Amino acid sequence: MARPKPQDSSELNAASRTGAPTEDEQLLGSAKPAPDFTQSDPWRVFRIMGEFVEGFDTLANVGPAVALFGSARVLPDDPQYETAAETAALLARAGFAVITGGGPGLMEAANRGASEAGGISIGCNIELPFEQGTNSWVEIAINFRYFFVRKTMFVKYSEAFIIFPGGFGTMDELFEALTLIQTGKIRNFPVILFGSEYWSGLLDWIRGVMLAEGKITPHDVDLLFVTDSPEEAVQVILDARRKPSVRRSERPSQYSAE
Repeated sequence: MARPKPQDSSELNAASRTGAPTEDEQLLGSAKPAPDFTQSDPWRVFRIMGEFVEGFDTLANVGPAVALFGSARVLPDDPQYETAAETAALLARAGFAVITGGGPGLMEAANRGASEAGGISIGCNIELPFEQGTNSWVEIAINFRYFFVRKTMFVKYSEAFIIFPGGFGTMDELFEALTLIQTGKIRNFPVILFGSEYWSGLLDWIRGVMLAEGKITPHDVDLLFVTDSPEEAVQVILDARRKPSVRRSERPSQYSAE
């Protein structure tokens, strides 16, 4: 398949060219007198509403979807890139749209895999203080300025998260999902950690410290599924779709509390 034309997301990177703060930075900064109403926090509520409306309107009819997360710093010659593309292709062939953050690295790999397999490739990009254009394999692009609006779209329109190796942003999405599941906000929502070697240290700490000290329960640890197989990752999601939603207390534990 020919490489698609890159999406125009230049407006997301205006801050890097002008030195202006991002919308998130302005929203989260200390309250200061605004020069006019359009620069005030109440006015920003309308901008936030607009982002929600655009996201809901764009994604309302995409059908079943899975969000893939991972590092933006992985290059196309990295084996992780090919694995992410393969996983996304399997999802597309199984009837899922693939949603990513729309950027480079493993996000690009997932969008590419979905697009080349004939699936729906979606990118939810974000305004950052440094350059991050939308990768050229995104077919449906939505540009966000507020992280919390963007994260709502990932959860609302996905049936599962597949978390590839990544940094702080990837961790943010991982623990956002775990918190929502743990507190019963979403149910029957698989969270799959891809790459057992990469995630082993985190899992050891979760079991050896958080669980051992009673900060979480064995059922909480069971919210994570770890795999190195694209086929297994997709099968976990397909199996979850066939099961009725269950309470956390009814789920079997994948890990021992010992």
